[in-house]
Amino acid sequence: MISVGNASLNAARRAKELDWLDTHRKVDVLVVGGGVTGTGVALDAAARGLTVALVEKHDLAFGTSRWSSKLVHGGLRYLASGHVGIAYESAVERGILMKTTAPHLVHPVPQVAPWLPGARFAQAAMLRSAFLGGDVLRTFAHTSDDYLPHSRRVSSAEVLRYAPTVAPNGLRGGFLTWDGQLYDDARLVVAIARTAALYGARVLTRCAAEQVTGRGAVVVDQLTGRRIDVDARVVVNAGGIWADQVAAGIKLRPSRGTHLVLPQSAFGGLSAVLTVPVPGQVRRVVMAIPAPDDRVYVGLTDEEAPGPVSDVPVATDAEIDFLLGTINTAVREPLTRADLLGTYAGLRPLLDTGHHRGEDKSADISRRHAVITSPDGVVTIVGGKLTTYRRMAQDALDTALAQSSLEVRRPCLTHRIPLVGAADRVQLAAVRAPARFVQRYGVEAPDVIAGDPALLAPVAPGLATTHAEFRFAVRHEGALTEDDLLDRRTRLGLSAADRAMALPAAQAAFASV
Repeated sequence: MISVGNASLNAARRAKELDWLDTHRKVDVLVVGGGVTGTGVALDAAARGLTVALVEKHDLAFGTSRWSSKLVHGGLRYLASGHVGIAYESAVERGILMKTTAPHLVHPVPQVAPWLPGARFAQAAMLRSAFLGGDVLRTFAHTSDDYLPHSRRVSSAEVLRYAPTVAPNGLRGGFLTWDGQLYDDARLVVAIARTAALYGARVLTRCAAEQVTGRGAVVVDQLTGRRIDVDARVVVNAGGIWADQVAAGIKLRPSRGTHLVLPQSAFGGLSAVLTVPVPGQVRRVVMAIPAPDDRVYVGLTDEEAPGPVSDVPVATDAEIDFLLGTINTAVREPLTRADLLGTYAGLRPLLDTGHHRGEDKSADISRRHAVITSPDGVVTIVGGKLTTYRRMAQDALDTALAQSSLEVRRPCLTHRIPLVGAADRVQLAAVRAPARFVQRYGVEAPDVIAGDPALLAPVAPGLATTHAEFRFAVRHEGALTEDDLLDRRTRLGLSAADRAMALPAAQAAFASV
């Protein structure tokens, strides 16, 4: 079993590894970017026996990686649009996440699509066909019914059991399928980073990469200003939405995906992903997704996002109205802005192909990832999606190694490497800890809750997050600031009110270390 200490990220380890980098100034692989793909590259390279440094200007999962729907998609959307290859890749990678990589963080979730009275037959037929196609994908990806049952037609009564707030009048039953759901996307990134550290990667947050070339970069400690010239045999740019600021010749066409954050009480106990067709469109849907801590995420949009890239994108009024308006076509009691706990938006780093015809909307740009080598040798990975991060990382590293002089004897192993905390379902069921901790930490849960019983108290009245979680994040998960605790190690920051209540406890967590 993995030792917590060997996989720990914290301020002391960061300082030690910055000193190592300053002394040696040379690594086999330098990774720029601490999102899901960058940490995936670092793990892949370290597992192949290479010396690795990952530098991230902000925090792990600071960018797009924390703004997803928290779903591990099997590729239904891509299947419906004819992108069979992307859909199959998604289904395969979903199976690896659920069975090997992160069974503690990824669980099966039912997805119900009611056949609403106003829905056209074409919309119902599209959803049923997509669900049946998903069954085929699961078969070819070798994901058994024990993990994801096959889709089926369901009665109105069953729709209402899963989604009690759906309007019953005129309801014509619906369709049910199963997909994968992450407990939290930022927690997945942290787990990948810690596993990379376990294999020897040096994971350095609050460190910017400047003057990046295919032969190295200047690493700048954002906390002290220290500058370190680093030589690298391979440089991988996994900067996500900022990738074009790292490597020359990269042109991105960002699109914004927005979600609403609502309380579970507004949905009467939603226990499945509620899928609602957008009126007047055959292939577009809005989903209400049950989330931890009695929340529901409603999303998502797909809008052009030209102009300067914001560190924290903001939902527009039009997107909020669109999401509320669409979900309200399915529910008895209309939701309003007064119901919102908050919103969040992320930017997809889509590659600009140069085609700007009027009909070429951001929703139509391919989600297939692209690996691009700049003239100076920097290898950039863009596009793709969270579900396929492992494959993206493998493709980027394989490309970089193929054009380097490095001799690597080990192939990619990440398809069979469990992340810290991972175990099979039998082992997870036997962990002696509350379900909340097992879902967040897997077999590490007892390490989180060990010690002072007072730390199991919530960080503020009415919140589920405990002082133990804050302490573990500071000691073992690389949290360096209160924002790291509130906005990424936990998701308290998605609600401004919850964030304000928890801030004193976050400050105290650092004072006690």
